[in-house]
Amino acid sequence: MSPDPAEAQDAARSPLSSARRLDIDALLDEPKTRIVVCCGSGGVGKTTTAAALGLRAAERGRKVVVLTIDPAKRLAQSMGIDSLDNVPRRVKGTEGGGELHAMMLDMKRTFDEVVEAHADRERAAAILANPFYQSLSAGFAGTQEYMAMEKLGQLRARDEWDLIVVDTPPSRSALDFLDAPKRLGSFLDGRLIRLLTAPAKLGGRAGMAFLNVGMSMMTGTLGKLLGGQLLKDVQTFVAAMDTTFGGFRTRADATFKLLQAPGTAFLVVAAPERDALREAAYFVERLAAEDMPLVGLVLNRVHGSGAGRLSAERALTAAENLEDPRIVDQAGGKAGLRNSPDTYDSSRPPASEAAATPSGQGSPADSEEGSPADAERSVDQFTAGLLRLHAERMQLLSRERRTRDRFTARHPEVAVVEVPALPGDVHDLTGLRDIGDRLAAERPEHI
Repeated sequence: MSPDPAEAQDAARSPLSSARRLDIDALLDEPKTRIVVCCGSGGVGKTTTAAALGLRAAERGRKVVVLTIDPAKRLAQSMGIDSLDNVPRRVKGTEGGGELHAMMLDMKRTFDEVVEAHADRERAAAILANPFYQSLSAGFAGTQEYMAMEKLGQLRARDEWDLIVVDTPPSRSALDFLDAPKRLGSFLDGRLIRLLTAPAKLGGRAGMAFLNVGMSMMTGTLGKLLGGQLLKDVQTFVAAMDTTFGGFRTRADATFKLLQAPGTAFLVVAAPERDALREAAYFVERLAAEDMPLVGLVLNRVHGSGAGRLSAERALTAAENLEDPRIVDQAGGKAGLRNSPDTYDSSRPPASEAAATPSGQGSPADSEEGSPADAERSVDQFTAGLLRLHAERMQLLSRERRTRDRFTARHPEVAVVEVPALPGDVHDLTGLRDIGDRLAAERPEHI
């Protein structure tokens, strides 16, 4: 027996019948939760989710800082701040007994702070003025992700906030920041760097002799590839940074362990779309491989309908009947015409109507503009359009449900919370508060 369409549509709009529900308030209220990391593919609402979580935690009594690495200005605008920078700023207008601070990662400024903190004043000035360093700090592959880790480590070390909420970088793989310390550490500890550092370590005439004899061929080749001035800048940078190389790896390792600690919680953010949930599945598997504490999935922009009992098929059938009235029963008193061969594809009026109407003239009702017949046709057309829109919505719901169910079947251990799609963008604290309410709702209302 085929399933009842109404039951199928109820299943489409009922949230997460087969998945464990993620309890957001329990997560935010737990004092042992000190770091929440929101990760996911681009464009799924990580920034908004991070801000909403931070606001909700603050209004439930915690002292929170939200760190965003997204270069867009949405977070600052939604929190009523003119701009965000590398310094946490207090957000005004929050309710409850907690505090909310927000900041946006300044990659270069964070790199400068690392140099200034781990080199004496003279050496730090030489590094900051070095052209190669300026290029490295502004755009070296992985620098943004590494500096996000540095900033997270700095914030946690200050122990000023109860909770740190991190919005991960908008890179293709939102877990690049996990690899960044290893990549940058490998670069700084690599063979080329060690060779370039060797002359400075030897010092004096021995260093010059080593450079002239042992590196003449290599530097000549690199000079042709990179340019003599760039090679000189690199060597100067390496010599000045030599004492700080070990610190990079040490701090990276410490932050990596911090992310694996019980006080950290990873939230994967996704939309109910095939590509986004495929990426979410990858994030879940990667976090498990790295022993990172995943707490669940936030499924954003989930659609719903208040008329779920009207299936897409029935809506389309009703729309077709309204658009082509010849295939449905006619008004009372004309039942005898339903099976007449002249009922279909005929422009001749029925004999009874022809007798009542002078030759060559339409009925009085049809001859006047704005007649009841025209009004009825307009209502039918409008209703048919609404029915078709409803059918499209129900088809979208069905696709989202199937996509979601494939993910939950593949990862039944992952708790999930749905956030209904909103009619507009979030641009203030009220909107963020609404998102937080929907994140924590037992059964969110869909639109």
